[in-house]
Amino acid sequence: MPQDRPLLTTWPAVLDYVAAGHRARIDSRQVEPGDVFVALPGSTVHGSDFAPQALKRGAAAVVAAPGTLPATLSQQNCVVHDDPREALGALAEAHFGTSRLGLELIGVTGTNGKTTVVGLLEYALQRMGRRVGVIGTIANRWPGHEEPAALTTPGCWDLHACLSRMAADGVDTVCMEVSSHALAQRRTAGLRFSAAVLTNVSQDHLDYHRDMESYFTAKSTLFNPSHLTENGVRVINADDPYGRRLRTGFPGAWGYSLHSEKAQDPLLVEASVAGMDRKGIRLSCLWQGQQWVLPSPLVGRHNGANLMAAQATLLALGFGPADAAVLSDAPPVPGRLERVENAAGLDIFVDYAHTPDALENVLQAMTALDGNRLLVVFGCGGDRDRTKRVPMGQAVARYADVAILTSDNPRHEDPEAIMADVRPGLADCPRVVEESDRKAAIALALQEMVPGDILVVTGKGHETYQDIGGVRVEFSDIRAICEQIQCN
Repeated sequence: MPQDRPLLTTWPAVLDYVAAGHRARIDSRQVEPGDVFVALPGSTVHGSDFAPQALKRGAAAVVAAPGTLPATLSQQNCVVHDDPREALGALAEAHFGTSRLGLELIGVTGTNGKTTVVGLLEYALQRMGRRVGVIGTIANRWPGHEEPAALTTPGCWDLHACLSRMAADGVDTVCMEVSSHALAQRRTAGLRFSAAVLTNVSQDHLDYHRDMESYFTAKSTLFNPSHLTENGVRVINADDPYGRRLRTGFPGAWGYSLHSEKAQDPLLVEASVAGMDRKGIRLSCLWQGQQWVLPSPLVGRHNGANLMAAQATLLALGFGPADAAVLSDAPPVPGRLERVENAAGLDIFVDYAHTPDALENVLQAMTALDGNRLLVVFGCGGDRDRTKRVPMGQAVARYADVAILTSDNPRHEDPEAIMADVRPGLADCPRVVEESDRKAAIALALQEMVPGDILVVTGKGHETYQDIGGVRVEFSDIRAICEQIQCN
């Protein structure tokens, strides 16, 4: 052991040590002298297996779960903690002083709609004078700064570091997408939210969570008291079966619904769709006896639900219907039913939908727009839940007049094999075209279009790459479209 290495044998000592300015690491290869190594469980290996390497590189201490450290390792400078993931959150909070930064955190979880709801909240709160930061799928951004997002929700230490940077730049409110992976891996440990929002729960990520109950359980953890501030609010989709179940478990939770029944529930914000076309949607809203109409340029009933999620969150945080009215000017989020304006006047949309439920919502919205034919370009991601491939094909078959089946992010799978998995779901589609090259598939769809048709290119939305064989290749659906036709 290096002579200048401190002797850290208790958890309080490690916590004080990191609070004094030292770093915690979860990758032994990144450990530098004086760091604390936190041994986290992994999908195939355990971080404790790398404790000797971390100590050899000069770690001041190793924090590990009981019974996980190699028997040959000296217990000197090894500290046992019942939950290393929670320990990492506590260390990050101590290091960055996250709870003392004065940030109001709003966390949004759900299978679909997270990015749109966060974008709507960002827009509304900015209009109300807040300095807002966003952490999410598209980017991490705040006034004067934007950086690409590697993960929907960053790793625990990086998340606290990002919040610290935001606070230093004057941010007072952070709207954050919180993924199920992040909750299962407790990347939000050490944080307390002023509002937790659930958009919906439908099939996704079962390659990781294994079944819907585990998936729902992961998302539910955001609503536990340990994740909320003392006066924190819960805002839950009352139209979603899992949402209703979650709300039942928290009697003081707010709800929102697109089925206005004038319920005598002071915490339920209701709406009905008063109008919907290619130019947007109009909602007739009701809450505690107050009625108002919210028009929006967002297209589709599912975006009506997203607007209601944002409105209910604002109301739960103490704003009024007049404040929420600013949402009527909120623009679409990039890659979420984003219209591609073009000189030919064709109705072309790009959307991120990559689950059966998301496709159902988007395509159902398109059929309500009175187009001639609906053309859909879609594919399924590789190295992900294979059981959703047939349901995705079935969702497309229910609505599309022409389905163009192609490659999404094949990752390490053969694109043709992925398409073969999807094919049975398209049995009832009037016309199916298969083209594994995504750029060529988009070109085929555009060649097929005539004025009055609607084309939706789904799966990638805002993304600017394809993952092929584990390598990210530059690719953009919008750019591929604009290479074929003149875009405005």
